[in-house]
Amino acid sequence: MTLRREAFLDHVKERGRYGTEEEAERAARVVLALLGAHLVGEVRARLAARLPEEFALILLNPLQSAEPLSPERFVRATAAWIEGATEQTATWDVSAVLSTVADTAGDDLLKEILLQLPADYDLLFGRPQPT
Repeated sequence: MTLRREAFLDHVKERGRYGTEEEAERAARVVLALLGAHLVGEVRARLAARLPEEFALILLNPLQSAEPLSPERFVRATAAWIEGATEQTATWDVSAVLSTVADTAGDDLLKEILLQLPADYDLLFGRPQPT
């Protein structure tokens, strides 16, 4: 099931405690562009199919990444792309967006997403996995 744009942004806005929808949208755009660079093939396509169209297109046309970023570097890259962000605010941004993505994806798809990512991304998605 695809989440509507408003519903998706409402979740991000609430979790990130953003004052405006624009702030939530900016975080969603940056985080999904970075996430898209880390996912490939059917997993990326299946996640895109569950996102609102505008965000699906961002996921499917990602920022290019030379190598998979560790969770720490993913947060730093997010901070670099969001004007005025710090690592602390970027951690908040990443968490707000990726926890919404996790809910949208569902448990089975999320497991497949996590298999394509470096270790410890489960924490960024707000879904710590047993080791």
